[in-house]
Amino acid sequence: MYKRSDFPAGFQFGASTAAYQIEGHSFGGAGRTHWDDFAATSGNVVRAENGAVACDHYHRWEADLDLIRDAGFDAYRFSTSWARVLPEGRGAVNAEGLDFYDRLVDGMLERGIKPMITLYHWELPSALADLGGWANNDVAKWFADYAEIIMGRVGDRIWKTATINELYCVSVLGYLTGHHAPGTRNVRAAVRAMHNVSLAHGTAVEALRAAGYGDLGAVCNFTHHRPVDDSPETAAAMQRADDLDNRFFLSGFFKGAYPEGLVELVGQHLPEGWQDDMKTVSTPVDWLGVNYYFSTIVAADDGPWPAVRQVEGPLPKTQMGWEIYPDGLRHFLRMCADEYSGETPLYITENGMANADLVDGGAVADQVRIDYLDQHFAKARQAIDEGVPLEGYFVWSLMDNYEWALGYEKRFGIVHVDFDSQERTPKASYHALKAALAS
Repeated sequence: MYKRSDFPAGFQFGASTAAYQIEGHSFGGAGRTHWDDFAATSGNVVRAENGAVACDHYHRWEADLDLIRDAGFDAYRFSTSWARVLPEGRGAVNAEGLDFYDRLVDGMLERGIKPMITLYHWELPSALADLGGWANNDVAKWFADYAEIIMGRVGDRIWKTATINELYCVSVLGYLTGHHAPGTRNVRAAVRAMHNVSLAHGTAVEALRAAGYGDLGAVCNFTHHRPVDDSPETAAAMQRADDLDNRFFLSGFFKGAYPEGLVELVGQHLPEGWQDDMKTVSTPVDWLGVNYYFSTIVAADDGPWPAVRQVEGPLPKTQMGWEIYPDGLRHFLRMCADEYSGETPLYITENGMANADLVDGGAVADQVRIDYLDQHFAKARQAIDEGVPLEGYFVWSLMDNYEWALGYEKRFGIVHVDFDSQERTPKASYHALKAALAS
């Protein structure tokens, strides 16, 4: 396996998690979220499972931070829950919530772990969902206010701050496909949400920078596409897929404009006066996070925008059914640096795989995950050699957790979690990473 010594001096290695997926949202005075509502709706989530208990990280955070320290990770990318801090999304602050994150950040520093905070990882307070959520243009101000509150408490000790995790998933999966909360399937709401989540990012960056905070970044997810054939129809579908999946948010952040082809197709759904927001959307960031997992084969579809369908491909697949294509990581690191972010430092903020891991004799053999990570380390190293300003890599995820609409079935962790007993068992991948980071 690639080792720490194979990367430049100062390269940062870390692990990532998300609040709703691990904390246990029924604890500590947290407010209701649209994920609670989504999961309580028949047919949305496997076995209608939710994040009420999750990994009980709310009570077990000290031992979990010990796992991060003992693995030799430099940093921990965690998220804060909007509804834990502001149960109604606005107004009264939940002191227990702020106290929890205060303890958590101090616990990282006590263990020599750099805190990398993500302010939003998908758990919108239900009270704001009632008002239209991300489809309501006012959400940008609501989010910036929340960002200032949480950073006002812990921001003096944070290493790096990300605004919103995977804006594509927040807007497209939440409002177009309906696969994620709030489960809306409405193109007008989706396109507005795409813009509003971009505006919320920029508004928060402006507010936090004005308050004196630095090292502010964005985190985008990317999906690699391969054409099903060489027809003009497929080429056009590839462009539509790329504009939606990979370029919309980058273009807004770094060029102050959305892809022309996408605007021509669905720009009528954007909020009135959206062009006036683009200066805020493109507020400069200090770093960019790249989340990458898989590749897919693209074909044209006869339906409405984006008129794209995915075709099952021949490559090895993860437990999610996602095709493993390591060179896609290098592709997007190059794309970001060459076409958008330039010399802005890049971090791989999520990369990993789900596998049907089982505890056997007190151990978990997940060689397939070790191979996956090693193949992606190789592509990260190659990108650095090609001049990409890549400065860190964060594995997804520290531990098995609540995998959103798929409940607790899909295991992404390098630490196994028994969701009945909450027992943690470091997997072979954890031990392999520990050895690689020690060398």
